[in-house]
Amino acid sequence: MAWCSFQFTSSWPHVSCSAYQRSVPLQQVKLVSASSQRALLIPIIILIYGVGSCTVTDLRVNKHKPWIETSYHGVITENMDTVLLDPPLVALDKDAPVPYAGEICAFKIYGQDAPFEAVVLNRTSGEGVLRASGQVDCELQKEYTFIIQAYDCGAGPDGAEWKKSHKAVVHIQVDDVNEFSPTFREQQYKASVTEGKIYDSILQVEAWDQDCSPQYSQICNYEIVTAGTPFAIDRNGNIRNTEHLSYEKQQSYKIMVTAFDCGQKRASEDVAVHIDVKPVCKPGWQGWMRRVDYEPGTGSRQLFPKMHLEMCGGPLSGVKAMVELQTNHIGKGCDRETYSEKSLQKLCGAASGSTDILPAPSPSSNWTASLLTDSGRDSDLIYRFDGRQAANIPGHVVPQNLTDQFTIATWMKHGPSPGLRAEKETLLCNSDKTEMNRHHYSLYVHNCRLVFLLRRDFSQVDTFRPAEFHWKLEQICDKEWHYYVINVEFPAVTLFVDGVTFEPYLVTDDWPIHASNIDTQLTVGACWQGGEVATPRFTQYFHGSLSGLTIRPGRIETQKVISCLQACKEGLDINSLESLAKDIKFHFNPAQSVLVVEGEDLDSINSAMTKVSYINSRQFPTPGIRKLHITTTVQCFGEDSCLSIPDVKAVVMVMPPSEPRITISGSKRLVRPASDLRSQLGVAPFKEVHITSTVIRGDSPSGSESSHCTDCGELMHNLDYCDVLLIGDELNPERESLEIHHSALLGKHLDATNSTSGLSIYGVDSMAHYEQALRQIRYRNWRPATLSERKFRVTCSELNGRYISNEFILEMSLLHHSAPVEHANHMAAPSQFMRPVHHPLMIHSFNSHMTAPPAATVVIVVCIAALVVIVVIGVYRIHATHQESSREDEDEPKDCEMDWDNSGLTIIVNPMEVSAVAGEANEECSDEDDEEEVQVAGLTSTDSDNTDEDEKEETSRVTKLKWDSCSGTY
Repeated sequence: MAWCSFQFTSSWPHVSCSAYQRSVPLQQVKLVSASSQRALLIPIIILIYGVGSCTVTDLRVNKHKPWIETSYHGVITENMDTVLLDPPLVALDKDAPVPYAGEICAFKIYGQDAPFEAVVLNRTSGEGVLRASGQVDCELQKEYTFIIQAYDCGAGPDGAEWKKSHKAVVHIQVDDVNEFSPTFREQQYKASVTEGKIYDSILQVEAWDQDCSPQYSQICNYEIVTAGTPFAIDRNGNIRNTEHLSYEKQQSYKIMVTAFDCGQKRASEDVAVHIDVKPVCKPGWQGWMRRVDYEPGTGSRQLFPKMHLEMCGGPLSGVKAMVELQTNHIGKGCDRETYSEKSLQKLCGAASGSTDILPAPSPSSNWTASLLTDSGRDSDLIYRFDGRQAANIPGHVVPQNLTDQFTIATWMKHGPSPGLRAEKETLLCNSDKTEMNRHHYSLYVHNCRLVFLLRRDFSQVDTFRPAEFHWKLEQICDKEWHYYVINVEFPAVTLFVDGVTFEPYLVTDDWPIHASNIDTQLTVGACWQGGEVATPRFTQYFHGSLSGLTIRPGRIETQKVISCLQACKEGLDINSLESLAKDIKFHFNPAQSVLVVEGEDLDSINSAMTKVSYINSRQFPTPGIRKLHITTTVQCFGEDSCLSIPDVKAVVMVMPPSEPRITISGSKRLVRPASDLRSQLGVAPFKEVHITSTVIRGDSPSGSESSHCTDCGELMHNLDYCDVLLIGDELNPERESLEIHHSALLGKHLDATNSTSGLSIYGVDSMAHYEQALRQIRYRNWRPATLSERKFRVTCSELNGRYISNEFILEMSLLHHSAPVEHANHMAAPSQFMRPVHHPLMIHSFNSHMTAPPAATVVIVVCIAALVVIVVIGVYRIHATHQESSREDEDEPKDCEMDWDNSGLTIIVNPMEVSAVAGEANEECSDEDDEEEVQVAGLTSTDSDNTDEDEKEETSRVTKLKWDSCSGTY
């Protein structure tokens, strides 16, 4: 074998070979050059086999194409770039180990715009790798399929004559990452169920997950987050109840539910599930409120504005509903005016002359002091008898002139008597005080029967006449308050209970009582047994409560007055009567505490019930609860009653009213000459009194004075009494009096009583009328020599002491004549209406050696004195005339009196001046006592005789004398 070297161009090369032995011809070889213009130096191996022959091998030839697998399967995790292939990506070439021809230069991918690329890791071994060239998201595409081919490096460095493998299919699956949380398809879920049932599935909630794989995209579990609910949920989202639901117990539920995917990732937000519980269709009233608040002063308040009767489609021919307002626990059975019995009688127009047997305890009515009172009843005066209390009525109180006509009235609450055969229980009894045990008249309860006994004297009747009158009524023992009035028009006796008339079911006759000189005793709560026993005692005790027990001799009470005295100020009402359907029938009981509504049409009944209202006409009602009770009867065609309607129980809450603050104001000090008290009219000490009332609208300390109230409003309301009491010694009737003329009470609902303690004005009337009446009270003392001052205390009340005014204290001081002393002549002092004249000071010497003044000097002094007197009298007349024209008197003629406001002054009186002025006063006012007309420097006074009600303030006058003009002429 010989080695040869040769050169060639792009044309067929001419190869010459020289050997040591001989030259051999070279076979022609077609070469491919990368550049046709450049010669390539290619080594040729010449194999010479023997003489005359050789073989040339060309290393630039690429005979085989690469080889790869026919298919690949790969997995890539989303958001990653590495693909795991099976089998691995490897290309083989049979031309190996020939450089270039046996090497792998590239892998190429075709189809679907696959976001992948293949990279050759080793050209010689043909290993490669598949990786992502862009974002791979499982939620966008779960798998990819594409074609891949391998390319060798060709025949030389320039890659000429490269070859590619066959096409292989690549399947890539994208692995999911649990990057998303479950989300519910609805923002909230709602469902409703009927009470009393167990449901397999009330509703189904559904959540979903955006992840692509079944592992992370499927919801594997649901859970109820809200604890303590009667519900459960399965893995499919079905919610069911675990116990029977009750509409009355709870009408709706709200539960929170969450979801988990199979990767145990929780939902980003829980979802709310609302489940409403519907009642089983039961006939009954629906849409009503259990409590209705009532504000005082708002008039009528609807009780059931949205109430309707549910019949569940059942047929009916009529509905009857009864609404009952239960007020037995309020006062005496309902909210009534709580004025005193006398005030109520005056308000209702009852005739005067009644005697209050059970008044409030006081020094003048002390027989009720030992009785038990039931307080806390909105100032109602209620006496409770437990079978051990009774009271003797003083003889001066007992009506002595009971004739054929009289009235006994009382409030009574009484229950069944204990025992099989109960004893008599006496309310009122007039019996013999000593020696005998005769009952002249009495009112008692026996076995739930009310009995009135009236035994006449032989002087009145001498025949067998009716004596006992019996009534059997449910009200007597029902433990409720009722108003009983017995009108006696002998021999007829009529009973009124709550304004309804009842005739006796049994009348028993008896003989009259023989006349005797035995005194009688009137008792309350039992009957007095003064004779036929060893020790006088009470018997037949009463068990119950009484209030307002009165006796009116000589007259019977009218139906109108009785209705007024027991009328309730609260009750049921119907708004817009004209809007009721024509088929609706309704009626009230007398107290308007029971309303019955009847109708044939269901819609008409529903409309009528929405108009039922509560009303309380009191300005200051009793706060608290009033119960409401509705019973309903439904009639079907041909049947008396076909459906049972449950009763409705509700309450009306009367809110507390704004409480008034009653204030009495005026001048608290009064100075008067003692001579004024001896005059015929005396002194009116309360000329300047004012009564006002304010109500606090905002938060204010309860003890603050009304003058300092920053959020008060004036309130107009009535009063029921004003007491004027003396502080200190009681009145001495032999020398003094405190009284009001009857004419001052005309045209008003007022009356007055007086005693040694003072004077009381009572009756339900306005504050203005009470103010006028107080101003007309006169105090007289015809022997005031030993009296220096008198103090009065005034208090006023509304609603029988429920609201009490402040205590207004008035102190009146008296001026008495002082002993005559030498002093300057005050008649010569300048008044406010004349210029001051300065007289020369005259000094008189009483020296015996001094000569007497001449006669001319005496004449001049006398003339000057006379001139001064004339001038002063003239000024006095001018001032008196001016004062006469400027005054207004309301009820009585003006009396010559001077009012002084300063009790600490000192007065010096000229005895000469007193006699001169008194002489003029006698000429001008011959019907009055002597008065002094005095001017005091530095004195402030007010005109107490000014009765103008519109005058709110007295002006202060300094060094001014108040002259009271008289009817005399000058």
